[in-house]
Amino acid sequence: MKITPQKSTLRQVKADTVTLFIPEDKNIFSREIGNLTKIFREIDHIVEIENFKGKIDEIVSIHSQSKIAAPKLFLVGIGEVDKITAERLRHASAAAAKKAQTPKVKQIAYQLPQFEYNLDKIIASTAIAEGAILSLYKFDKYISDKKDKSKITEIIISDPDETVINGIKKPSAETRIICEAVKLARDLSNAPSNEIYPESLAETAKLSAKQYGFTATIWDKKKIEKEGFGGLLAVSAGSVKPPRFIILEHNAEKKDFDTVVLIGKGVTFDSGGISIKPSNGMSEMKMDMAGAAVVIGTMEAASRLKLPVHLVGLIPATENLPSGSALKPGDIIRHYGGTTSEVDNTDAEGRLILADAIAYAANYKPKAVIDLATLTGACVVALGQHATGMFGNDDELMTQLKSAGDKTFERVWQLPIFEEYEKQIKSDIADVKNIGGKWGGAITAALFLKKFIPKNNQYKWVHLDIAGTAMLEENLPYAPKGGSGVGVRLLIEFLKNWK
Repeated sequence: MKITPQKSTLRQVKADTVTLFIPEDKNIFSREIGNLTKIFREIDHIVEIENFKGKIDEIVSIHSQSKIAAPKLFLVGIGEVDKITAERLRHASAAAAKKAQTPKVKQIAYQLPQFEYNLDKIIASTAIAEGAILSLYKFDKYISDKKDKSKITEIIISDPDETVINGIKKPSAETRIICEAVKLARDLSNAPSNEIYPESLAETAKLSAKQYGFTATIWDKKKIEKEGFGGLLAVSAGSVKPPRFIILEHNAEKKDFDTVVLIGKGVTFDSGGISIKPSNGMSEMKMDMAGAAVVIGTMEAASRLKLPVHLVGLIPATENLPSGSALKPGDIIRHYGGTTSEVDNTDAEGRLILADAIAYAANYKPKAVIDLATLTGACVVALGQHATGMFGNDDELMTQLKSAGDKTFERVWQLPIFEEYEKQIKSDIADVKNIGGKWGGAITAALFLKKFIPKNNQYKWVHLDIAGTAMLEENLPYAPKGGSGVGVRLLIEFLKNWK
């Protein structure tokens, strides 16, 4: 979908619809509505806006009857002027985009607010474009008779000031790239497991790398065995589909760049294995590779944006299924690097495959390692669907991610990994146990992962538990039910500000 900055007044905007943001402020409201009455004085649309006050979630449509270039105008309320945020603009632009969808509408335009408010116009234009594009996402490739025939192909950001338009051209191009990466992550997460499995996930990563100029190395089962990735091999043992380990690199040749490693959990379907899950809701476990999807999307966006960092993506990919050859409770695994784990529950499989990747990441001598995983239901219980759980061993790194999350509204919330919790994952027969009992499940899972950072090669590390934010149970303003793609915008914002 194109994002086009357009120098034009409200009357001049060339699009099928144009949206005007109206605040809940008496003086500004009167001025904006007064301007509209001059344009529409000969028709009775003023009756339609008599009850419109500019409050959040209010939206009114007006047919222009040739008085402006666009045939339809939307007024969207954005609340009190001193409380306008980028997220509020995302919500408002999303509401207008969804209301504008008809088979005849190809272009939707937004006029940047022409009154004083607390946001820079670049931030405002980016937020408006994000809200519109991401709200229009649908995963409907398997629906034969599509009821929604809308074909919106262009988002126009309008302002009468040429300096403003010139200033938002580059950010608009970047926003398009980032939104396309989010769409990729959503598509991968939403795809059924008979479409996305370890081999096909690896092929998707290879195609993205080939198209956008980063590198992809794929390990097959034989190579995984040779390297000693015991966790990945153990979890994959119950499936007829072989595992893959995916290594992606952006700027691999730039030796003077800092190295940041991203690790994504790639369980393409999780039945729970021998410790099988209840059948109700198990179909959602096709999204248990959302962390991997985010890493692929982020690698693609980083490469297209030419970010000045050596970025490495590591994805252990497998299915977790029960069979005669499957991993069993009581088994002991030797992971990459030699650390052993006792399997107390085969449904705590994500941490087993991430452990290999976390240990392997040390080979890159990284300045930072960030893993993303739909790891625990306990994190969903703690934080719901509006914040990602964050754990780590470095306060500065976590502060940087929190700042990026606040800007993108992909918010993270730090949870503790106090050493007192470690006794819950103590094993009598191995170095560590893969589950810590009833309490603090998200914390003990994070502590398990921390155990695999090599003691002789420590690095800064953050674990993001995206179980609640990556798999949505209901529609949000610009993210539909299902895979959200959460993490792509967060990580790109973080990487853009990497120092």
